[in-house]
Amino acid sequence: MSLALPVIRPSQLSVTEIAEIQREIRDLAMRRKAILLAHNYQRAEVQDVADFVGDSLGLSRKATATDAEVIVFCGVHFMAETAAILAPAKRVLLPDLEAGCSLAATITAEDVRKWKERFPGYIAVGYVNTTAEVKAELDYCCTSGNVIEVVDAIPAEKGILFLPDFFLGAHVRRLRPERRIEVWLGECHVHRDINPVTLERMRSEHPQAEVLVHPECGCAGQLIYAMGHGDIPSDGVHVASTERMVQLVKERPATEFIVATETGIMHRMQLEAPEKRFFAADRGAVCAYMKTITLENTLDALRLDQHHISVPPEIAERARGSLDRMVALGPAVVKKPGD
Repeated sequence: MSLALPVIRPSQLSVTEIAEIQREIRDLAMRRKAILLAHNYQRAEVQDVADFVGDSLGLSRKATATDAEVIVFCGVHFMAETAAILAPAKRVLLPDLEAGCSLAATITAEDVRKWKERFPGYIAVGYVNTTAEVKAELDYCCTSGNVIEVVDAIPAEKGILFLPDFFLGAHVRRLRPERRIEVWLGECHVHRDINPVTLERMRSEHPQAEVLVHPECGCAGQLIYAMGHGDIPSDGVHVASTERMVQLVKERPATEFIVATETGIMHRMQLEAPEKRFFAADRGAVCAYMKTITLENTLDALRLDQHHISVPPEIAERARGSLDRMVALGPAVVKKPGD
C-alpha cells in the first residue's frame, strides 16, 4: 500500500493576515472549548497558534489529559486516530484529510497477522506511525522517544516483531544486540532520503556544528557504523528522537547544529534557543503530508466542525491496550508556546 504525495502549497498569507487568522483561531477555540495540538513538523505559523507543540508521544499524553471538549490535531491522520482512541469522549478534528503518512501506509493489519503467524510467541511492537487497525494487532506501541523503554519492558526471553520502520528497528537492534528482533521493511519517504553524503557535505560547510540525527533517517545506521570504526569523529554527533533533539539544543554548549530530520522542527528549536543557528542536513526533508495543514484549514476545522476523526469501537478497544502501554513508558515533553 502506498500514498500519493500531496502538493506542498506555500502560504500566500501576509504577516498581517497570519496574525488575524491566528487571532480568529484562538477566539473560536476558546468559545468551543477546544485545544490545538501541533506536531514538531508542522508549518511555523501553525505551531505558533497551537496550545502545545511536541512529538507523537507527548501529544498523545496531552490528548489523554486535557479537559477540552474538542481536540484539533494539527498533525497527520494516525495521530488524530490515536487521540480519538485515547480520548474517546472528545471530538477530534483533523484540518485536512490528505494528511496521511507514507510510513503508516507500508503495513496493514493483515500483514501484521500473517507476520505473527510466522513468529508465534513473539511480542509485536509497533511505531505509533501506524493505522488504528494495525495498532489493534499490537502488544505495544512506541515512539522514537520511548522505544528502548518499551523493548526493555518486554521479558528478555521474548522475541520481538518491530514495525514498520526499518531504520528505527535497525537502531534498536544496535542498542540491544542481545535481543531477538525481527524488523519490518517500511520507511518514511522524508527520513529515507536524508543520506550520509548530504550530511557530510553540511558538516564540511559547518565544521563547528554538532549533528542531530533522527533514528528513522537513512543515514543513521551508516553514521553510527562509521563512527564505530573511527572513519568519522563521534564528538558532537547525537542520534535522538525529536524531543531529545530539542532538549539537546538547549543543553549543549554548541552554537550551531545540523539537523537531520523533517525541517519543520527547526522553527521550534529557534524559539527555544534563539541565540543559536540551525542548518538542515537536507533542505528537501519536508513532509508533504504534514504541510497539508494550514492556518486556513485549521480555522475551517473549528468553524465548520470538520473533519471528525473516529475509530470503530471494536478497533479502538483492541488498540487502546498497546497505546496505554506506550503512554505509560518513557519521557516526552510538549512545548507550550511562550514557556
